[in-house]
Amino acid sequence: MVRRFAGAALLDPVAVDDVAQDSLISIAQSVGGYDGRAKVTTWAHSIVRRRVVDHLRRQRETVELQEQHRPAARMSSLIADRLTVRQVLAELPELYRVPVQLRDLEQLPYKVIAERLDRSEGTVKSQISRGRAMLAGRLGASDRSSGVR
Repeated sequence: MVRRFAGAALLDPVAVDDVAQDSLISIAQSVGGYDGRAKVTTWAHSIVRRRVVDHLRRQRETVELQEQHRPAARMSSLIADRLTVRQVLAELPELYRVPVQLRDLEQLPYKVIAERLDRSEGTVKSQISRGRAMLAGRLGASDRSSGVR
C-alpha cells in the first residue's frame, strides 16, 4: 500500500523505493500517535504524501538545470513530442484511437465515453488500455528507428 501511494506520485522506481522506505520508518515511529479518528490507510497516506513532498523538495534543491532542460529547449521538445504522439495516434485502428482520444485528449470520463460510443464501460477501459499500449509501442519503435534513446 505504501509503495503504491508513493508510486502514484513519483515516476522513478528508485525514488519510489526510497520514499516507501522513509514512509515505513515514519509510520513505525509515529504509530503511537495514531488516534483512530481516521482510517489507518488515510493516516498512512498522509505520511507518505509528506515523504513524497520532502523527496521532491530535496531533489529540486540538488538538481542543476541542464541546458537541454531550460524552458525554451524543453518547450520545443514538448511541441515536437506532441506532434509525434498525434501522428502515431492517428495511425491507430479506429477501435482504439477514438476511445484514447476521448479520454486522453478530451479528458472525458469513462462513463461518458461508453455512452457516446455505445459500448460498455469495461470495454471502453480495455480499449483505452490497449490503445495506449499500442501507442507506447509505436512511439518506442519510432524513437529506436530515429536513434533516440
